[in-house]
Amino acid sequence: MTTQYGDNSTGQQPHGAPQRPASGNVLSIIAMVLGVISLLFLPIVFGVVGLVLAVVAKVVRHERLAVPAIVVSAVGLIGGMVLGALLAGS
Repeated sequence: MTTQYGDNSTGQQPHGAPQRPASGNVLSIIAMVLGVISLLFLPIVFGVVGLVLAVVAKVVRHERLAVPAIVVSAVGLIGGMVLGALLAGS
């Protein structure tokens, strides 16, 4: 796409063009690390933050590792709460 003032490209893609792939899986990896940490420390905080980051990585950034990050964060959140309840009850 060019502007009316010359051949300068506007950087916009034409309608229907495929989206460029995500350059990395940074948010997904951070979400996985937070999911693992949430098994042992503050599962409500780390698990929820990891889950939110994983969903953002999936919906906004289309990262490849987003689905495993959602699973790891959810398992860390639920597992950490169950483990905390078991340890608190004994």
